[in-house]
Amino acid sequence: MPMRGLCLLLCCRQGFSLLGRDYGEAEKAEELQELQKDQTASSDLSLTQSGGPDIPDRPEAIPEEMRSLIIEKAKRKAVVAMEKGIFIQGYWSISVHGRKHRYQLYTKHLDECIQWACAIQSVIDCKAPMETPTLLLMQDIEENYTNSEVLEHIYKWNPILQHTQKPLYAPLLPFPYGSVGHHFENTKGYTTLQDEAVKVFNSLQHLETERDPVPLIQGVLQTCLDLEPLRDEIYCQLIKQTSGPPHAGNISDLRNWQLLTCMSVTFLPSTTVLKYLRFHIKRSQDQFPETEIDKYAEFITDSLKKTKCRECVPSSEEILVLMQRQEMSCTIHYAGSRFCKITVNSHTTAGEVVQSLLVRLGLEQSRNWFALFEQNITDERLVGNDTIVADIITRFENLAANVDETEKQWKLSFKLYCFMDSDNVPKSSVEFILLFEQAHEMVTKGHFPASEETLQYLAALRLQFTIRDFTTHVPLPRLQELFPLRALRARVRQSVKVLLSTNGTNTKSRSAFLPGALASSLWSTSHKHRVDEEQLIHVRLKEETTALMAAIVEQWKQLQGMNQVEAMATYLNVVRGWSGYGATLFEVAVFRSSARSMAQTLWLAVGAKAVALYRQGDAEPMESFDYQQISSFEATDRNTFKITLTKKDLLFESCKVQEIAQLMKIYSANHVRSRARAGGHRTRPITTGDLANSHHRILYIDSSTEETLTL
Repeated sequence: MPMRGLCLLLCCRQGFSLLGRDYGEAEKAEELQELQKDQTASSDLSLTQSGGPDIPDRPEAIPEEMRSLIIEKAKRKAVVAMEKGIFIQGYWSISVHGRKHRYQLYTKHLDECIQWACAIQSVIDCKAPMETPTLLLMQDIEENYTNSEVLEHIYKWNPILQHTQKPLYAPLLPFPYGSVGHHFENTKGYTTLQDEAVKVFNSLQHLETERDPVPLIQGVLQTCLDLEPLRDEIYCQLIKQTSGPPHAGNISDLRNWQLLTCMSVTFLPSTTVLKYLRFHIKRSQDQFPETEIDKYAEFITDSLKKTKCRECVPSSEEILVLMQRQEMSCTIHYAGSRFCKITVNSHTTAGEVVQSLLVRLGLEQSRNWFALFEQNITDERLVGNDTIVADIITRFENLAANVDETEKQWKLSFKLYCFMDSDNVPKSSVEFILLFEQAHEMVTKGHFPASEETLQYLAALRLQFTIRDFTTHVPLPRLQELFPLRALRARVRQSVKVLLSTNGTNTKSRSAFLPGALASSLWSTSHKHRVDEEQLIHVRLKEETTALMAAIVEQWKQLQGMNQVEAMATYLNVVRGWSGYGATLFEVAVFRSSARSMAQTLWLAVGAKAVALYRQGDAEPMESFDYQQISSFEATDRNTFKITLTKKDLLFESCKVQEIAQLMKIYSANHVRSRARAGGHRTRPITTGDLANSHHRILYIDSSTEETLTL
């Protein structure tokens, strides 16, 4: 190694000595040898402190920041050589991150830059893990938690453990040094973990006097959710700020307890900090019994037993109810326009909602399965049983704030999920209404291939169900609530294209026999028609809509005297005539080989007895295969699904691969159980993994009026 490399290595061994701390008193200064510069050996090297003065020659004049270069032995490198060094104005540079400052090392040669980075990192990795005063004190508290006299001595003589109105200049806990990561740095403006920790503490001090604390609380929670290493630090900061405040129990003190409450339902700290937190909560309850502090402490204790890491930070509504230690209301839509309100907390999962409703409404004997879905006017997403309902509420709040999403209001709905038995449902039951509503939704989405006459008849039956006998005193619903507009738009668009094509052909043929000026005029008119095609489609669509609604009303008049149950039963009998009824349709791109050539967009119909492929709009399937013919099925990646049959493989692309896989798991497992009950031959084992998540029974709400349920 060149002399300048050895010089650098020596400096690093001295600079990165472990810094001792003693219960928050002044840091023990380790004796450092003089950092000498070898003018001959290191003429190509310059060492500068980012944002600070030049390094002095005398050791006693070295700033505290330089003496406290402490590095945690962790997976993240403390020496950051971005892209194997950064080339700046003729020099290669690497960064060494200290506790408070960053130091840049420069050399003219790339190989020396790499060599130095490896040498410095080797020194860092050989050092023992770092311990800060807070960590040492946490250990002493754990060892002496039964000795109140010692504990009070620790708190009395170590102000680092107690509330302060002064700023924090360094984190309470050790961190790996360097940038928090390019993703968050580029998208959210985060810098280093040390800087973010100090910024959050500054926010905590502002929180104590903030009139509207919700945005600030959400900001702190979002930072902790994005930067997982910060969570322990912020828990310790909140423990510090709720220990020995100047005015315990007033609004400024309770703000910290409220944030601690929100933290406790969003993510857990590490085991070490969790023990420290529980000790702090117990100590606070002993000091302030029967007070607001005691109530918040009790709430936090209960939350810590249930909390799993959330996908989203609590919504504004959730934070407001958490500040009052209450639960929040959630609206559930079902069976058309019906809805009910349920009361949930920060830990309630979709599966728990479903199970509670199953018992409450007495539908345990239903063979059909129902699920919770996120819905808007165009999209629909299945909600997993383990999903926390409060996370869904937060997502809806965020989407509502997005200007592009204002017209796509999201809602939570209970719908049929698996059609295990749709033939033996009593017509007088709520379950029959749910089957009817699911069938009608399938029709209006264009997932029921039928003639226009049949679709008009179904629309008339829907009017008879919703309005009863024909009347002019009730406003009619919009056409899209009765009829699949996709089919109407396709027909109108095709007729307009044919019309414009015919006019264009006639104009061209006639223009060949006309004088130049007249032919040019006719050609200009034809061109204008093509330019205005969309406008013409709009006009024709309006005309066709009016005519179609008139035809539906005429059929509705003929249904006079039919009651609601008869209307539903007739409607369902028509829809059940399609071979794909009861199956869930997924729009997929189908590839005939692993080379993914000749893709074709089809419907994949996943049903209880078979899986089928349909051309969109066709009444009969191209192919159909029951579960006994399927050797295996799997999601090969995020958007690709593979079904292996006896003699061939089918490869699909879809944005709903996981939903396809889950449905096929449920139906194939049900098929295996049915064969076993029937005493059939032993069947092959399911090859698609654990079905535990698929076995949760899912229920639809039964209520014709708004109802409040507490879960």
